[in-house]
Amino acid sequence: MTEKTGKLKGIREAVSDAAEIMTQLGRTEVQKSFENIMDTAKIAKEIIESLKTPQMIKNIENFRLISENINEASTKMQNTLEKLEQTGVIDEAKGLIQSTKGVMNSFDGSKGAINGQDLHEMSTAVKEMFQSVRALVDELRITIAYSTKSGAIHNMEETVKAASDIYKTALQYNDYS
Repeated sequence: MTEKTGKLKGIREAVSDAAEIMTQLGRTEVQKSFENIMDTAKIAKEIIESLKTPQMIKNIENFRLISENINEASTKMQNTLEKLEQTGVIDEAKGLIQSTKGVMNSFDGSKGAINGQDLHEMSTAVKEMFQSVRALVDELRITIAYSTKSGAIHNMEETVKAASDIYKTALQYNDYS
């Protein structure tokens, strides 16, 4: 009998607890929380579905390819710069520029400043410098042609064009002197 009484007491407590839970679930605040959860779940589901569309999948793949191409272009440019440094082209260009500045400064009209041989050597040095710059421009063009036309690559292409224009202008200036 005590066993039956204990079981009945347990059942009453469970029913009482269930009734309390049902009362709490009926409260306005709890209902609003459930609505917010449902709205959030609905939005999340819509986002997931939109990410599954062929157009979005293609866009994501394009972003991945662009990222890979930029990484490859960056690596190639870094390798090119390392090769240029290893070959000494950059140091030679610096030396030629400093030498050219020195020669240009010697045009101050003092006795024995510059003779015809000095002009010929300077002209040769400047031509070699421009050939080195041209080789750099060609290497950059090859690297850029390999990659896609992303925003960063487009900016680099504009830089190469500007460098080429400077090269052409300098050649014209060199032809006039």
